Amino acid sequence: MSFSQALSGLRAQSENIKVISNNIANSQTVGFKGAKTLFSDVFAGAANKVGLGVEVAAVMQDFESGDLQNTGRNLDVAIAGEGFFRLEQANGEVVYSRNGQFNQNEEGYLVNATGQFLTGYGMDETAEGFPFSGVNIGAAPQRLQVPPDDIPADQTEEVDAIYNLNASTVPGTNAANPDLQTSSVVTNDPDPGATAPINFHFSSSYSVFDSLGNERTITSYFTKTDAADNQWNVEIALDGFRDANDIGTPDFTLNFDSNGKLADPDGGTNPIDAGGGEINVNIDGDDPETVNLEFADGTFDLDGAEDLAFALDLSGTTQFNNNSVLNTLQQDGYTSGTLVGVEVEEDGTVTRIFTNGEREPAGQIVLANFLNPEGLQPDGDNAWRETGTSGAAILGDGGTGVFGSIEGGVLENSNVDLAQQLVDMIVAQRSYQANSTSIGTQDELLQTIINL
Repeated sequence: MSFSQALSGLRAQSENIKVISNNIANSQTVGFKGAKTLFSDVFAGAANKVGLGVEVAAVMQDFESGDLQNTGRNLDVAIAGEGFFRLEQANGEVVYSRNGQFNQNEEGYLVNATGQFLTGYGMDETAEGFPFSGVNIGAAPQRLQVPPDDIPADQTEEVDAIYNLNASTVPGTNAANPDLQTSSVVTNDPDPGATAPINFHFSSSYSVFDSLGNERTITSYFTKTDAADNQWNVEIALDGFRDANDIGTPDFTLNFDSNGKLADPDGGTNPIDAGGGEINVNIDGDDPETVNLEFADGTFDLDGAEDLAFALDLSGTTQFNNNSVLNTLQQDGYTSGTLVGVEVEEDGTVTRIFTNGEREPAGQIVLANFLNPEGLQPDGDNAWRETGTSGAAILGDGGTGVFGSIEGGVLENSNVDLAQQLVDMIVAQRSYQANSTSIGTQDELLQTIINL
């Protein structure tokens, strides 16, 4: 009699039931990857045609992706495709995981529930402008940290504006002109707060920001001239202020061709007496000419801010027989802002969101992949370790090469098929019972021999 085959079957199915039970237990664990027991038969030698039973050859991880579930939480992150998050433990050891449930600790580092640090490309603390100096792409991965600093104000340096000026406007500034409009600007002449009228055919206002983040209003007054065809003079006021001596004197001139396109400018040299600084007017982006408009110091109070200076690009401005209108406007300044949130982009960039609407990167999540992910060694806490069988980690950005995209506000569910696991459990149970029956049968046969 030989009980070894049946005993090996009991041992193998016992291990199989453990694997299945572990899968079932982790069916709700975020990023968990189910496992499968691989069996192999046992023979004593080539001449022996009767096997000695079965053994567990390996427990193989199933790295198929799980379903993605929207959570709406900005620091919940999932990998849509291949790859692993690279995590660093408190002792510096590196592990890899698919569980993207992260939060910020008291120092602003991104960590998971067990305190492991998410790593990626951080910011260079020695760079000018830190912590708003940009991400140090390609550097050695480091623990990602979100600085709590407020974003400082940024003075407007460039304004891109595209107008259409109505070609049917009656030129000139005579009192009988039906298209002529009149408004008033502050001049402080002869007394502070004094105003004076200003004539124009079309006016438009937009905001810029000074070095302290104060919002300043630039108003442009356009007047079609009768000195030449298709010509407009432009006068500029800052926060409603214009020097009395400059009213009626153009700061620069726009010339249009017979097709309504902006032609080479006739740049004016008259100053705008409005508080210090200059506007560089780039009239034509293809053939730029610059007009420096000097603001006379002391005439207008900038409340302690630096001189206001920005480039005004009017490329694309037209003169067609349609309403005069400001079609598009972009300016690059902003006031200061407080950090109100963090979110993750598809390429893994960790973006800070501020109350002024600005968005600044705090780092970029780096992903890892392996030639043989099934060779990774489970390490607990939903993580794996690199082994010689898995190969060395390959690092890269989300959405490139062999790496899946990174989804913010989403988590990857366990890839365990619970119904399949319950069926596998029944099959394993029946196999265990069958091996038990085999032992019982051989015991009865042995008892019969003894009774003889």
